Amino acid sequence: MSQGAFAPARPGAVLDCGGAGQNAAPVAALTDCLVRGLPIHASLEGIRPDGDVPGAWLCCQSSGSGGRVKTIRRSHASWLASFRVNRDHYGLSAADRYAVLGQLGHSLALYASIEALQLGASLMVLAGDSPRRQRAALAQATVIYATPAQLRRLLLAGPGSLAGVTHVFCGGGKLDPACRAGIAALCPNAAIREFYGASETSFIAIADEGTPPGSVGRAYPGVDLRLDAAGRIGVASPYLFDGYAEPDLPPLPRPDGYLQPGDIGRLDAQGNLFLRGREARMVTVADRNLFLEDVEAVLAGLTAAPSAALALPDALRGQSVVAVVEGAPDDALAARLRRACRDALGDHAAPRRVVFLPRLPLLGSDKPDLAALARLVVP
Repeated sequence: MSQGAFAPARPGAVLDCGGAGQNAAPVAALTDCLVRGLPIHASLEGIRPDGDVPGAWLCCQSSGSGGRVKTIRRSHASWLASFRVNRDHYGLSAADRYAVLGQLGHSLALYASIEALQLGASLMVLAGDSPRRQRAALAQATVIYATPAQLRRLLLAGPGSLAGVTHVFCGGGKLDPACRAGIAALCPNAAIREFYGASETSFIAIADEGTPPGSVGRAYPGVDLRLDAAGRIGVASPYLFDGYAEPDLPPLPRPDGYLQPGDIGRLDAQGNLFLRGREARMVTVADRNLFLEDVEAVLAGLTAAPSAALALPDALRGQSVVAVVEGAPDDALAARLRRACRDALGDHAAPRRVVFLPRLPLLGSDKPDLAALARLVVP
């Protein structure tokens, strides 16, 4: 594996592009960039060369969960460094068969696909397939990369066993206990690793079966974590991005060389990282600070349906919480959700409204589209 630039994929590395071949075009565009040594530009519109001059960098897009999709510009070396870590620490190799459940325009799926091709492994890109068809294809897989939403969807195919899967890497959100248990039963021989990171940072922390409840794990190999007095997480590592492609976007703060992706947390004495939430999603309700992620954790504990929490202006309280749940209106469930939030977090966290929608709008990363939800629920 090159130290600084991606190499072409070996012939025959791609085994599956989806039941209808729906992923063939982005896979072909990616492998063509690798063959020609051209920089890669990936988005939900597809994959293309980022110009016609060879170069060891790539551009991929953030999920847009912060309200705007950003184009992340990074060197090949920043991903190659973590490919080597995953090879050396977790035993990934050319003998593996990777399955990617998301679109290649999403950074997690792109990362996993390029890792497979650089390690000489085989690759299946199964985005867009039904859970049943994905499960059938996964009978060949040894490594799965997916978001929690993609894993939950995989479980919709019902009980079964994927005994050949030895590694499940989950990123892009919190893996709830029920989904973790379901994937553990489905993949009985797999090590399930949940990682915390961002498009700008790649890996920050990684959790496994020994991680304390509520923690996102300890620092990923090669990562140095530093938290400031307010709990802002700072990251120094060889995996960081170079900057945003959009000239109007300000750079992320890097005090003393530690990039701050915008999350608040704490470290315990053993180095386990516990997240409070996004600094941008900390709101003030009745003069009390509240992380909307805490409300969402309570919602997820009471309903298996997709859900999200928003804060809207409130003349009396400054802001008030609105819960949004996918499904038909259910007054009894709404009352339970309010009570659970009040009991777990305090009166200020109880949603003033619970809105039920037939379907929650999603981003390309399968996260709820918070900006679209806010437009839908404004009174």
